[in-house]
Amino acid sequence: MDPLPTPQTQPGRDGLAALLAQPRTALIGLDFDGTLAPIVADPEQARAHPDAVPALAELAPQVASVAVITGRPPEVAVRYGGFAGVPGLEHLTVLGHYGAERWDAATGTVSAPPPHPGVAAVRTELPRLLERAGSGEGTWIEEKGRALAVHTRRAADPQAAFESLRGPLADLATRHGLIVEPGRLVLELRPPGMDKGVALLDHARAIGAGCVVYAGDDLGDLPAFAAVDKLRTNGTPGLLICSGSTEVSELAERADLVVNGPEGVVDLLRTLAAQLG
Repeated sequence: MDPLPTPQTQPGRDGLAALLAQPRTALIGLDFDGTLAPIVADPEQARAHPDAVPALAELAPQVASVAVITGRPPEVAVRYGGFAGVPGLEHLTVLGHYGAERWDAATGTVSAPPPHPGVAAVRTELPRLLERAGSGEGTWIEEKGRALAVHTRRAADPQAAFESLRGPLADLATRHGLIVEPGRLVLELRPPGMDKGVALLDHARAIGAGCVVYAGDDLGDLPAFAAVDKLRTNGTPGLLICSGSTEVSELAERADLVVNGPEGVVDLLRTLAAQLG
C-alpha cells in the first residue's frame, strides 16, 4: 500500500493529522461525478469506479460518517454507485439535489420536501429556448427531477455552445425563481438556497464532526470547499481534495491535495482505510 500523500498546505496537513488521530469524529464528504465516478459523455452511463465501493466499505466503519453529496437525485446516485445493501456501508448517507433530498442506507428510503414550482415551468420552456438559441446539434437536456441540466459536451464546439447559453439560461432561471449553476460543459437550473456547502455544513453540525474531509472535481464543489474553510476558521480541522481535472483549475488551486481523478480518490480512500485499520 502506498503511503498517504502529504497535503501541500498547513491547514490540509492539520486536517489529515486530525483525521488520523480521531477518525471516529471524522466526516468524509464526497462528490459523485468526476470524484467517485469518471466523467463520461452521457451522464446516464456514469458508474462509480469499480474499486470505489470496496474502498468506502473498508473506510466507513472507521469514521463518524461518509456522505456522498451530489446534484443528482439520491436514488440515481445510489443506483449508479452501487451503494445499497453493501456490508460496511450501513450508515452511508447520500445527500442528493445538493442536500434537498437525503437517502440513508440504514432505511433505504429518501426524504424530501415538495419540489420548487419553477422547475416545472422551466421544464416546459427549455426545449423552445434551446431551439431559438440555435445552440447546435449535440446540446441536450438532462432531467434531474428537482433540477434540469443543459449539456454541451456533445456539441461540435462544446465551449462556444456553453458560453452562448449562459445568458439565456440565466434569464430563464431568474424569471422562475431558480439559479444557474455552471459546471464542466453543463449548466444546471435549480432552486436557490441549497448547495453542496450548505449540505456539508448541515451534516457536519448534525453529527458533531470533529474534522471534515471533502473531495470534489467541479465548480459546484466550490461551496463545499468554502464550507470546510469556514469550519477550519471556527476550529474544526479539515482537508480539501481535488479529483484532478485540467478543466477546473480553480478547484485545484483551492485544494490542499490534488489526486489523479476518481482512481486517485479511490487509492486515497483505500490508503486511509489501511492506515486507520
